[in-house]
Amino acid sequence: MSETEAASRLETTGDRLTCAVETTLDIIGGRWKVLILHELLRGVRRFNELHRALNGVTQKMLTQQLRELEEAGIVHREVYPQVPPKVEYSLTPLGRTLEPILDAMHEWGNHYHQSKLEQPEQS
Repeated sequence: MSETEAASRLETTGDRLTCAVETTLDIIGGRWKVLILHELLRGVRRFNELHRALNGVTQKMLTQQLRELEEAGIVHREVYPQVPPKVEYSLTPLGRTLEPILDAMHEWGNHYHQSKLEQPEQS
């Protein structure tokens, strides 16, 4: 790897050297964020639609994860001035750039499951 390539993969944060993969995982890591992003790739969703789609997530956790994604500039939260309140979540243009990453994760997961099915049982 050339020095330029190495430099592009690393950034200095304070006194700590972190790579771009770690930065990405800091933003989208965890059980629920990737699933939220996967759901939002399908289109605009309201909170309850996300909550129903993500089996097992608590309302508190979903709220927290959505806030973190919004603060990172990945998710847009649109509040409509009506009663009852209407709030919709969608991906920002920056959030949409994660689509190839999520597609690759999907493909890898399929490949992994297929390879497990094809392995002979170990005794």
